[in-house]
Amino acid sequence: MPGQQHVIDVTAAIERARFGRFQFLITALCALIALLDGFDTQAIAYVAPVIAEQWGMSVAGFGPIFGAGLAGLTVGAFILSPAADRFGRKSIILLSMLIFGVFSLVTAWAGTMNELLIYRFLTGVGLGGAMPNIIALTSEYAPARLRATLVTVMFCGFPFGSTVGGVISAPLIAAYGWQSVFIVGGVAPLAVLLVLIVWLPESLRYLVASGAPRERIGGILKRLDPEHASRIDAGTGFILHEPKATGFTVAKLFQEGRARTTLLLWAAFFMNLLVMYFLVNWLPSLLRASGMPIGTAILSTAVLNLGGVVGAIALGRMIDRMNPHLVLGSAYAASALFIVGVAFGSHDLWLLMPAVFLAGFGVVGAQIGMNALAAGIYPTAIRSTGVGWALGIGRIGSIIGPVAGGALLGAGWSAQGVVLAAVGPALLASLAVFALRRHPVPSGALKASATLAH
Repeated sequence: MPGQQHVIDVTAAIERARFGRFQFLITALCALIALLDGFDTQAIAYVAPVIAEQWGMSVAGFGPIFGAGLAGLTVGAFILSPAADRFGRKSIILLSMLIFGVFSLVTAWAGTMNELLIYRFLTGVGLGGAMPNIIALTSEYAPARLRATLVTVMFCGFPFGSTVGGVISAPLIAAYGWQSVFIVGGVAPLAVLLVLIVWLPESLRYLVASGAPRERIGGILKRLDPEHASRIDAGTGFILHEPKATGFTVAKLFQEGRARTTLLLWAAFFMNLLVMYFLVNWLPSLLRASGMPIGTAILSTAVLNLGGVVGAIALGRMIDRMNPHLVLGSAYAASALFIVGVAFGSHDLWLLMPAVFLAGFGVVGAQIGMNALAAGIYPTAIRSTGVGWALGIGRIGSIIGPVAGGALLGAGWSAQGVVLAAVGPALLASLAVFALRRHPVPSGALKASATLAH
């Protein structure tokens, strides 16, 4: 009828759209960011022995440097994820890339431990701000039927980036010195930043929720759903059946019945990241202390991460088809069993490596799946805040885990006993996820709607 405005439900349009080049482009660009994030997060571990040798100091003195990077990740997640719910996913992703690119580059000219500590902290702030936002952006362009799969596949860029760093760092250091690793880690994100400015779209859900110009929304929606592009014209309005954010977004994580869900989610992130970083940092040393050859001990970390990549993809598909709490809770419980296998299989390679792989499947793979679960728990208005604060709380666990391992060894625990200590947090993560199943966010919390029809 003349004068009657055509209104499109953006959520329904995203669900209806076929997965095509536009969605693939978003997922691929976010995976590329995750890869650079993984490379720069692990870069200091690759160069620490070389710097220690050149500067005439013990590698043990790098503990504060490692901790500063993780602290920066925590601060970045806490501060920049709420900023994205106010200023947009793309804006904060670009800012985060700029921060960690610049300070990774500056790290190449560090001449003292204090300079190295400051630069690694600031690099970590950028790294910590990027991760929750690429999770949120990927999630917000993914239909529910593929959401967990796309988020987990995208996030596999992070361990892949760590692996790439391990492969190229040795020849880079041999040819150009340790500074070259940070130069690559700085130049690459700054170059990709230019690509992102042109090709990475802002979240469609965020644009509607924030009242962006409908011409901008319509242009993105035409790319997302070309089959229905003809339905979009200058008079089309857009609606999002989700609440708008007002005030302090972190407080919203505890309102409208979300408090218990948020706390359980934080508990799961904290416990599992504690276990994950405990194993990543201490497994080679503990296996070496148990009598394994050093080459085999180092290989165990690669096997752990490989299990995580396989687990992420497998669990992502299962989450899309089954109850996600049942899938992830069971994976954490199974990982506790396989950690026991690692502890008691340290003298038998044929028992050890499958146990390490399966522990990685559950610990690392399920953590990547938890990112998708967190993105689905919160509405658009506070999604980046919800994911970012869960990761930030988890980062605290990632700092405590390695420290606790060192404290247990210092207290005289055996290598086997230290590995077994990781069983408890893995079981607690499992219980937290199962408890989430019994305490979903009330549906009434999602009844409000944001409309753009002017």
